[in-house]
Amino acid sequence: MHTSPQDAPVILISGANRGIGAAIVRDLLQHGYRLSLGARDVAKLEAQFGAPGDRLGYHRFDAFEPETAKAWVDETVAHFGRIDGLVNNAGSGEQVQLTDDNEEALDRLWAVNVKAPLRLTRLCLPHLEETGRGRIVNIVSMSGKRVRNGFVGYNMTKFAVMGLTHTTRHVAWEKGVRATAICPSFVRTEMSSYTSKVKPEDMIQPETMAELVRTAIELPNNAAMAEMLVNCRLEDML
Repeated sequence: MHTSPQDAPVILISGANRGIGAAIVRDLLQHGYRLSLGARDVAKLEAQFGAPGDRLGYHRFDAFEPETAKAWVDETVAHFGRIDGLVNNAGSGEQVQLTDDNEEALDRLWAVNVKAPLRLTRLCLPHLEETGRGRIVNIVSMSGKRVRNGFVGYNMTKFAVMGLTHTTRHVAWEKGVRATAICPSFVRTEMSSYTSKVKPEDMIQPETMAELVRTAIELPNNAAMAEMLVNCRLEDML
């Protein structure tokens, strides 16, 4: 736990108002981090986590409005003076089947699941490199490692975020930045409510995901994990 608020690392978290994102916020706050939270509805963040202050900043972030990403990063640096980590958590599970002719839905999936994390990575990278141990954690999915359904839009975008993660590792490694992709199967959130394959109580819990995010942030530079594959049921892993 970080005991000095002035020295505590500053972490940006997208999609922080619910599900996995909200669990990450609660866990990192408990362990002394300073957080800059991005969401489309800032009022919901304040209602959930309290008034902003020395340890919390709230910012409007919309994946469909690129200028909100830059404003968020700039305002975070102005408020906290630094950025130590980025958690790309916001994502869309919009369902587009292989035979669907729905360009609009595909564009939305790419904007939220791929282009927004890439944009935030670009904007944060100079600040992360300054620290010598910057961290990027991309919340991906097991659907970025293998395919077990026909949701081609979601699957393609999650494979793309794996490419983003490994490219980031390659480009930024010498500057001390470590990027990790966390790939869960079903997590007990609204996004998994469509399935009856796994009971909610048997799914991965958001609090467990939050612990894994903190682990990726806190591992030293010489023990980086490129990928964390997280299952709630048995399957063969290649």
